[in-house]
Amino acid sequence: MKIEPVATGRLLLHPLTVPEGERIAAREPLPEDRWAEGYPGVGDLASVNALLRRCAEDGDPGAYRTYQIRLREGGLVVGGIGFHGPPGPDGAVIVGYGIVPGERGKGYASEALAAVIGIAREAGAAVLRGDADPANVLSHRVMERAGMRRVGEGDGLVRFLVELGR
Repeated sequence: MKIEPVATGRLLLHPLTVPEGERIAAREPLPEDRWAEGYPGVGDLASVNALLRRCAEDGDPGAYRTYQIRLREGGLVVGGIGFHGPPGPDGAVIVGYGIVPGERGKGYASEALAAVIGIAREAGAAVLRGDADPANVLSHRVMERAGMRRVGEGDGLVRFLVELGR
């Protein structure tokens, strides 16, 4: 299944393919890959490896995959965002994201998260969830700016969600 990139005002969310994921996991970019310093980070590698496992075990995940966050102007990869898997029985999906240190504080995470909320809505999810460490106030703000609301704390995490409707 071919998933098209999603453009926002400043970003392009590029849906990763298995060959791209394998290159990222091996940290072997092609000459045309434009990775910002610090990419891939620990979270990117975890997300890419999870995507590769899901593809091997269950086939292509469609929209519920990992996306590179690229700057529209120049194509520099500044981070990643994606789903932890397809919706559960309650129709909920979980999202994770990260921006390389040198590009943080520019609103890229909020912009990418708003786009992923749209992807989840279009793909039929009912709810999108995210969480962050209690001390990671910047991530709390990212989720709030993207329209998510804080719904509680548990297991050492602050939990957020947005209802998407069906």
